[in-house]
Amino acid sequence: MPKSDNSRELFPVVDLAGRVVGSATRGECHNGSMLLHPVVHLHVFNSRGELYLQRRPLWKDIQPGRWDTAVGGHVDYGESVEEALRREVREELGIVGFVPEAVAVYPFRSEREYELVHVFRTVYDGEVRPSDELDGGRFWTAAEILENRGKGLFTPNFEGEVSLILK
Repeated sequence: MPKSDNSRELFPVVDLAGRVVGSATRGECHNGSMLLHPVVHLHVFNSRGELYLQRRPLWKDIQPGRWDTAVGGHVDYGESVEEALRREVREELGIVGFVPEAVAVYPFRSEREYELVHVFRTVYDGEVRPSDELDGGRFWTAAEILENRGKGLFTPNFEGEVSLILK
């Protein structure tokens, strides 16, 4: 049986300042309604400056098969951004001992959804264990990322964040 996202999962709906103004299901948030909902992204660098990227599985409802931020996930209704970040990192990569550094918060609009993206970065040299939520992942050099930018290999979110996180 193919995997799929839970369209009934409940997300907070927020204003541009991040204040919760309501709630909606994943299905409602991803159906073109443009309900602004918060997400977290963590960019994981190793001490050599390489950046870990995940490959999105083909069953995902948004950007299937593309390379993306190491960790990206929705904030659940009733959960803080920090709680969501730690939960998503644990679930997706099996990492619990990391120190997040806030990078930016920005709104991102696609043809199907509207997200308030909370961007973090960290340096981590421990074991990375991608879950079955992902289609694997690997560390990329900055040169590899820049060389492949604009070729449809990466998600639009990631392409937009490259300049924020590569120094």
